[in-house]
Amino acid sequence: MTEHTLEVAGVAVDTRHWIGGERVASADTFTDFSPIDGNALGEIARGGPTEALAAVAAAKAAFPGWAATSRAERARLLHAIADGVEKRIEELAIVETTDNGALLRSHRRGVMPRVAHNFRFVADWLLTLDHEDFETRGHTNHVSWDPAGPSVLITPWNAPLMLSTWKVAPALAAGNTVVLKPAEWSPLTASLLADIATEAGLPAGVLNVVQGYGAEIGDALTSHPDVRRISFTGSVPTARRIAASAAANLTPLSLELGGKSALLVFADADLDLAVDLAVEQYDNAGQVCLAATRLLVEESVAEEFTRRFVEKAGALQQGDPRDEATDIGPTIHPRQLEKIDGFVRRALAAGARAVIGGHPGEGQYYAPTLLTDVAQDSEIVQEEVFGPVLTLQTFTGEDEAVRLADDTRFGLAATVATSDRERAERVTARLVAGTVWVNCFFVRDLRAPFGGSRLSGVGREGGTWSFDFYCDLKNTVTAPNGWQNHG
Repeated sequence: MTEHTLEVAGVAVDTRHWIGGERVASADTFTDFSPIDGNALGEIARGGPTEALAAVAAAKAAFPGWAATSRAERARLLHAIADGVEKRIEELAIVETTDNGALLRSHRRGVMPRVAHNFRFVADWLLTLDHEDFETRGHTNHVSWDPAGPSVLITPWNAPLMLSTWKVAPALAAGNTVVLKPAEWSPLTASLLADIATEAGLPAGVLNVVQGYGAEIGDALTSHPDVRRISFTGSVPTARRIAASAAANLTPLSLELGGKSALLVFADADLDLAVDLAVEQYDNAGQVCLAATRLLVEESVAEEFTRRFVEKAGALQQGDPRDEATDIGPTIHPRQLEKIDGFVRRALAAGARAVIGGHPGEGQYYAPTLLTDVAQDSEIVQEEVFGPVLTLQTFTGEDEAVRLADDTRFGLAATVATSDRERAERVTARLVAGTVWVNCFFVRDLRAPFGGSRLSGVGREGGTWSFDFYCDLKNTVTAPNGWQNHG
């Protein structure tokens, strides 16, 4: 091991930036801690404006060559990256679990295979991307997707690699070069992704990775006039800052932000299924933007639903995420744990009742919590907690259920549990949400649009929507018989 390499469960991770095909150190560093036990993993290069400018310059220099690369070659390289991910699934899984505390079994069986799939899907979609030509008074219209330019991608800590590749894969496929800025609380797998991409043959400067704290490096990236796309997943306050920074250059933005989603349980629902869906919201210690943290249950079945929920939630095992038997791991950081506990303590002081949980455990673990007796306009109902904390409210009919579900500033997702198809169609049509699941949860097809309404975001990604964002769409209109004198 060198001074710029740390070992995580036997896996070597370079702690420097990846800029222009080279590892670049910084004068300053920050300490990366594991949420599992709070121990320091090592010192990470802490970038600032200097590194940001260098990364954008590298992306700009590499852009003409990458934009001119054929679709077939871009697709081949994306498949090669996917091959590299698949070869290192176990390494990626253990590093990410150690770094952000999510379940190792989930990383092994679901998350990291999905990372590879993200690259493969986008590569294949790229080769089929086309638009049928159409005519206007005999003139032919041809729509094309032109690479936009260097793209800055800023990603969160709750699913670091998977959410990064939701952005990196389509941006690269579109012919853009990338500057990836991972979250400072979970930066390690982004460094490994740079290694994998390089081993796959991705040209220098096409993918750059810079690490650092928030605005220290972020402002220089998002305000840069050579950046042509910015995609961010995170909080509303940070999104506002990014939007303000990008405004001077009118840089197009894609923002996937917070949520305060509802699970609507109607009396005709399969209650066992509904309870399973509700307990599933504790996944990743509740650190999921899409989580349906507000349980809205029809009054006539609320008592039975709550009884079954308490029984099932009580069987969850909280502990070391590397243990196969663990269901809920730690929260990412002491600051996040303090934030979660603050929400719960204020709710309890305002009259809420903790049916289960309501307190932190040892270390960075917070007990799965269900709060009742909460007012619709209360902080705990209106604001995103981002932890294993659910609220339960009751309703007496569809109108009230929809009114309660839609009564927040957010609109990311919603889940509906009912056995009545017509009711499902009526209710989902009225819900304000980018994604609505009916009798299921967290099913994501990359062909579908993904994003949020209201304060949950701006824009959509997925399938053709990703290429619409990462490209400059061009319509070429050709006059009829325009070549008659030229053979």
